[in-house]
Amino acid sequence: MPARAPPRRLPRLVLLRWLWLHLLLLALRALCLSAEPGQGAQTWARFARPPAPEAAGLLHDTFPDGFLWAVGSAAYQTEGGWRQHGKGASIWDTFTHHSLATQGDSPIIVAPSGAPSSPLPSTGDVASDSYNNVYRDTEGLRELGVTHYRFSISWARVLPNGTAGTPNREGLRYYRRLLERLRELGVQPVVTLYHWDLPQRLQEAYDGWANRTLADHFRDYAKLCFRHFGGQVKYWITIDNPYVVAWHGYATGRLAPGVRGGSRLGYLVAHNLLLAHAKIWHLYNTSFRPTQGGQVSIALGSHWISPRRMTDHNIRECQKSLDFVLGWFAKPIFVDGDYPESMKSNLSSLLPAFTESEKRFIRGTADFFALSFGPTLSFQLLDPGMKFRQVESPSLRQLLSWIDLEYNHPQIFIVENGWFVSGTTRRDDAKCMYYLKKFVMETLKAIRLDGVDVIGYTAWSLMDGFEWHRGYNIRRGLFYVDFLSQDKELLPKSSAFFYQKLIEDNGFPPLPENQPLEGTFPCDFAWGVVDNYIQVDTTLSQFTDPNVYLWDVHHSKRLIKVDGVAAKRRKPYCVDFSAIRPQITLLREMRVTHFRFSLDWALILPLGNQTQVNRTVLHVYRCMISELVYANITPVVALWQPAAPHQGLPHALAKYGAWENPHTALAFADYAGLCFKELGQWVKFWITMNEPNTRNMTYRAGHHLLKAHALAWHLYNDKFRAAQKGKISIALQADWIEPACPFSQKDKEVAERVLEFDIGWLAEPIFGSGDYPRVMRDWLNQKNNFLLPYFTEDEKKQIRGSFDFLAVSHYTTILVDWEKEDPMKYNDYLEVQEMTDITWLNSPSQVAVVPWGLRKVLNWLRSKYGDLPTYVTANGIDDDPHAEQDLLRIYYIKNYVNEALKAYVLDGINLCGYFAYSLSDRSAPKSGFYRYAANQFEPKPSMKHYRKIIDNNGFVGSGTLGGFCPEEYTVCTECSFFQTRKSLLVFILFLVFSFIISLALIFYYSKKGQRSYK
Repeated sequence: MPARAPPRRLPRLVLLRWLWLHLLLLALRALCLSAEPGQGAQTWARFARPPAPEAAGLLHDTFPDGFLWAVGSAAYQTEGGWRQHGKGASIWDTFTHHSLATQGDSPIIVAPSGAPSSPLPSTGDVASDSYNNVYRDTEGLRELGVTHYRFSISWARVLPNGTAGTPNREGLRYYRRLLERLRELGVQPVVTLYHWDLPQRLQEAYDGWANRTLADHFRDYAKLCFRHFGGQVKYWITIDNPYVVAWHGYATGRLAPGVRGGSRLGYLVAHNLLLAHAKIWHLYNTSFRPTQGGQVSIALGSHWISPRRMTDHNIRECQKSLDFVLGWFAKPIFVDGDYPESMKSNLSSLLPAFTESEKRFIRGTADFFALSFGPTLSFQLLDPGMKFRQVESPSLRQLLSWIDLEYNHPQIFIVENGWFVSGTTRRDDAKCMYYLKKFVMETLKAIRLDGVDVIGYTAWSLMDGFEWHRGYNIRRGLFYVDFLSQDKELLPKSSAFFYQKLIEDNGFPPLPENQPLEGTFPCDFAWGVVDNYIQVDTTLSQFTDPNVYLWDVHHSKRLIKVDGVAAKRRKPYCVDFSAIRPQITLLREMRVTHFRFSLDWALILPLGNQTQVNRTVLHVYRCMISELVYANITPVVALWQPAAPHQGLPHALAKYGAWENPHTALAFADYAGLCFKELGQWVKFWITMNEPNTRNMTYRAGHHLLKAHALAWHLYNDKFRAAQKGKISIALQADWIEPACPFSQKDKEVAERVLEFDIGWLAEPIFGSGDYPRVMRDWLNQKNNFLLPYFTEDEKKQIRGSFDFLAVSHYTTILVDWEKEDPMKYNDYLEVQEMTDITWLNSPSQVAVVPWGLRKVLNWLRSKYGDLPTYVTANGIDDDPHAEQDLLRIYYIKNYVNEALKAYVLDGINLCGYFAYSLSDRSAPKSGFYRYAANQFEPKPSMKHYRKIIDNNGFVGSGTLGGFCPEEYTVCTECSFFQTRKSLLVFILFLVFSFIISLALIFYYSKKGQRSYK
């Protein structure tokens, strides 16, 4: 064994440089951690540019170890028992018991769906009855699997008069039982001392928080709580959302105690709340922290605001808006003990001033930043004047980033967050669930991508309860409560199941189905692109003009037509149509193997029948198709596609009922026969109807359309297939329908119903039984709708099996929910409400990007109709036309094709081809792979990306080898030049021959002359 070499020493200069660099990094970090107030203004510029699609979508990652998963509630909203066991009255008891009609903000109560019609009291007298259901509530916590539970203590329950004295033993016993039960479950309490329910006696005796003396009574109450419960509580919240307490309790009077004292009183109350909070923090810090080891903070509510336009002025206004709401309380506590400069300069004498000793007393009185973000403040209780004409938005990630920069990178505990649904919505609260997903995802991104120190998240709330000024009109609980029932059972909603799974996974961990797949498609896979309608330009080239012209060289310098003189008119050739060659060039540049487009029925047969055939248009189509074949690109031709202005039909047919008229089916068969005869020599893939829109079609029209398809299919099968050897089918639009609540059986039933109405309506007769889906027929009969026609047995036989392959267009995924959350968006006919997951990416036209929907719909189709050869004949999206890089389309194509690969490789779907939509912006604005301007085509980055996928025949990674595909014999692509230019070729050959003869004669006579001279 060779001797080990002595360790090398770094040169002294290198060590010094390394030490200097290390110190510099430490200094920069220290500088970063001591940010000055106002640094948050950088947030708007940071998020001004839309993120890349990969960053904007779902982040598959988990939260840090030890992350606090919590759920919360508030005493007045849920406890009930307002007069039980010696509890005193609170300001909310008084506020709700008195008529609020004169104040113009009375809670209007609507009984939940399915509940008795008796009115629900607009108070929290009973609410969710948590006071009598400790075990019930804590079982809900056990089901969720939370690590922490935030609840508030009712001041009037433990001190009925609000002042120090003999406490209410029953009240103390209730909270002891709750804390003991939490200890048994291993759930840590997060306890709020004041959640808006001031004892009424204190309001009457001292005018509530308008009196600075109240802080002393608050201190006595807090001391009682710390002494009785502090041994089990490690997180204390002094006051919840002081903005709402001060502004809407004492300035506007919208909330209890309903004092309309104006802005001056509102600012005074906020001043007193800050001093009261600081007094409690110092009490705990000096008297209880050494033995109990807990932490104390104040829950600050906020909104998020975005500038109408990205100007310096608007950004300053946004900063001011946050100063006036969140900074009002956060800056004194987390920065310097004083109000934001924007408030002091704008409010003048309205804003009380802190003394220097008060500033020192308030500064630093929070052990973590407790943030409340949700509809209680945002979009409901935010004073409109505090928006400063900017735009409010529910962007939690940006708010977290702003707090991080504005307040010296504090530890942030989100102590309230969530959304709401209608009071009539029961257990399938899809809207709440997707907002919860959005907010948790934004929290995860703030941690992982922005470096914000978020230590915990609290979903609001545990159960449905009394929602302050909204009464029982909305619900915010993860558990449903029937307020009119006797037992008030907690029933988990979809949001509860979602949150439970989220906690179990500690976020959104990468799963195999979320990961891209490496692999390739079969060698004969059809890689295509779509252009719904090619540009039919019948203008011939100048070489077909029979007129004779003279060039006026001396005067006008123009060609002058010679009247009365004309050359012999020649037959036009495909080369004469100048618009064809550029399109072929684009397709060859993309390296696609197939090209799908639709014929224009109205152009070919203006009258809808063969009494007038536009032969010129047919000739253009023939030229286009033959040129495609010569270029080794397979044309896939659709006979009809719905389009403006007459559903893609000749006007003569449209004005007589279109597809409502049974004669249209016969006219279609006649038109199809003409196309087969004139174009079938080159077309091997026919589509009878492309993407008939079932959502805008009557049952009668759909009935005739199916018959028309079957007539065309049988016509081709009987008269043309033997000679032309092509295939023919129908192409259906097949967007995926997903249950909004995956845990809901009712949503699954609704999704299946919509799929049958959207896809099965036309698919089942052709690919299945020959008749309409049973689900569809039964549902309509249940609705007493008997408009769905019946097929005869002969018609069923004719329609069933009228296909050679399954062709589907797929663009997006739609969520459906059975709950009637929004009556304006509810489809009463199918008893369904469509919605979207707000975490999904969306195109500029609001088309959701959901790649896994393609795989799901392909599997659904196979389960319904068997293992058929399947083509995705259109898949694509619009993108920002002004963006230099069409990143969304690149993301879309990459991920949808990858899902198609998963369907082929993992699921065994007999997938034979994929067609991307669309070729250019000329026919599909904002959706093309090529920009079109000034009669020029320019490739977008997405074209090159799609071409790379085609070249690789899929996704070949470093760890995989692409399958070897032998080279197929290809038709010479240059041969088309000669095929369509025979006369020109003859002329060129004649010139060459003449030139050679001339040279030979010249050579011969020159030699002869030389001999004669000699």
